[in-house]
Amino acid sequence: MFPGAEEASARAVVLLSGGLDSATVLAEAVAAGRECHTLSFAYGQRHDAELAAAARVSSALGAVSHRVIGIDLGTVGGSALTDRSIAVPEAPTSGIPVTYVPARNSVFLALGMGLAEVLEADELYLGVNAVDYSGYPDCRPEFIAAFEQLAALATRRAVEGQPLRVRAPLLSLSKAEIIRRGIVLGVDYALTVSCYQADESGAACGRCDSCRLRREGFAAAGVPDPTRYRVPG
Repeated sequence: MFPGAEEASARAVVLLSGGLDSATVLAEAVAAGRECHTLSFAYGQRHDAELAAAARVSSALGAVSHRVIGIDLGTVGGSALTDRSIAVPEAPTSGIPVTYVPARNSVFLALGMGLAEVLEADELYLGVNAVDYSGYPDCRPEFIAAFEQLAALATRRAVEGQPLRVRAPLLSLSKAEIIRRGIVLGVDYALTVSCYQADESGAACGRCDSCRLRREGFAAAGVPDPTRYRVPG
């Protein structure tokens, strides 16, 4: 357990994409003594190899259960991750990039909140980060705090005096700090998939924003990058 960590609660729901950040969050929740139930989403993402990665990570880190919920955010559209007619940027861009998926974290957290209530879980973990990230508005501390307030109003358990705590322990960490933290916890990052254009086997493109952040994070952490890239870095 990390210094300052609270006493373990009985259960936690952990949103698990299969990427580097969410794998680290799951490892932290497990290390803190939580009984972890992982939740992934098949939302029409073009990089659906991350779903197989999520199952691998969930099993490797000892989650009690793993679920996948299907929801078609491609119907909403507006993102390169759910609309294959929109190209994934392969160079840094200004502003919020087209890989932002409208309402994604709001939807995921709402479904995670529902599962947490059914499982009588006290905590909901997710791996959002507001330091080394792509500028998505639903990865900011203000959003996480606002959702926790919503959960306090929207759930039976909260009304009965057992509010759900939303945990985003990576919010203020750099990618290098996240990687170092995960290594201490025994995360095998070779199991994870972060690339927005990963092929069916999970091999990364090496060019998208997510690949860039991941590669730079391993370099800054001084840790060998286990990622399988289709294009040499």
